[in-house]
This record gives sequence, C-alpha cells and structure tokens, in this order.
Amino acid sequence: MINTTPTKANLIKSKSLLNFSEKGYDLLDKKRSVLVKEIMGLIDKVKDVEKRISITFEEAYKALKLVNVTMGVNNVEETAMSIPKIEEYEILLKSIMGVEIPTVKFEEKVLKPYYGFFRTNPAMDIAVMKFREVKYLIYELSEIENSVYKLAMEIKKTQKRANALEKIQIPKYKHQVKFISEALEEKEREDFFRLKKVKKKM
Repeated sequence: MINTTPTKANLIKSKSLLNFSEKGYDLLDKKRSVLVKEIMGLIDKVKDVEKRISITFEEAYKALKLVNVTMGVNNVEETAMSIPKIEEYEILLKSIMGVEIPTVKFEEKVLKPYYGFFRTNPAMDIAVMKFREVKYLIYELSEIENSVYKLAMEIKKTQKRANALEKIQIPKYKHQVKFISEALEEKEREDFFRLKKVKKKM
C-alpha cells in the first residue's frame, strides 16, 4: 500500500530517491568487490606466514633442546633472563575503502651479544636467533590477521547495506514511481476526455 499522493512533485522526488538508491547500491557493490579482493590476498599471506612460523618454531625448539642438553636447563634460564625484552615495533594505520587497517612497522636488527661466551655455546646463539625470527613473523601474522578481521567485519556491514538497498529501498521506489506515473497518466486521460466533452457541448 502506497501512501504517497500521486503528484508530479512526488514523482520527481521518487525518481530522485530511486536514482540515489541505485547509485548507492553500485558504490557499495564496488566497495564490497575491492574489500573481498583485498581479503583474499591477505588470506594467502596468512597461510604463507603460518607455514613459515611452524617451520621456524620447530627449528627454534630443536635448537633449544640442544642448548638444554649441552648447557643445562638452569644455565639456559639464567642466560635467557639476561636478554632484555625489546618491543621494537610501532603500529601505524592505513585506510582501505574507509577501513582503518593496522600496519606493524619493525626493523629486523642484528643480534647483539647480551650474554657472555664463557658459559654459552653456538647452539645458544642459534636458539636465540630462531626465536627472534619467530617474534618478527608473529608481528607480521598479527598485522595480517587483524586486517582480515577488520575487512571481514566491513564486508559484512557493506553486504547488509547493499541488501537493504537491493531488496527493500530500490523495489519500493520503483513501485512508487510506477504507481505515481500510472496514476498521473490515468488522470491525464480523464482530463483529456473531460475536455473533449466540454468542447462538444460548446
């Protein structure tokens, strides 16, 4: 049931709203396509980084086992405590179609000798180096996973808005335009016949 009065002003308004809704849907559709393309590329990256983390973790634990055997667990723990915890990264933001995506900026620094060589061996250096590699890969993975989550949420919102336009707003305005157009045409026909009758009487 349409409550709009069939006037030319309302027809112009309805056509304008229909045009606006269709343009809005086209923009949302393009945005959705760009976000989906972006997220698919990131998913491929996630798989690659997860694979590298798995391999590097395995190498790191093998090195750690060797260190524990050759140096003793207590000595390894003491040496590990002497290595300072350094958070060598910063979080930056970049925008993709209006979505704020985090970027973890970090620099892979050369390993410094934080511990003495007297009670350690080369296996300790390998273990420390491998766990540092894991840390940098985790930075990378956290950036990608966070980006995937934010993009997925935006795709969901965009899809919801696009569906509302496609299934509700656009059909509503199309029906409104059709109803007003037909009502105005009918009125014009009636006016035309009425005018003919008046002319005949005259």
